[in-house]
Amino acid sequence: MGGYGAGWGGGWGWGMGFGWIIPLLVIGLIVWAIVALTRSRMGGQDAAPDRSLAILKERFAKGELDSETYQRMRKELES
Repeated sequence: MGGYGAGWGGGWGWGMGFGWIIPLLVIGLIVWAIVALTRSRMGGQDAAPDRSLAILKERFAKGELDSETYQRMRKELES
């Protein structure tokens, strides 16, 4: 009794069928941690607000916006 085919289906049970899940979860956790740390060091936000402010300044410099509109929009972007 007991030989190669006994027990967990002859080696094709838990280990072979679902054994790939644990390494996949570990890899996913490592990737998530790297992304989370990278974002936290960048201030938690993308560079979009900086780019938006630059565009606003360009539009003001071109004369597309008056001073009042520029000031209002700048305050909204910086808040």
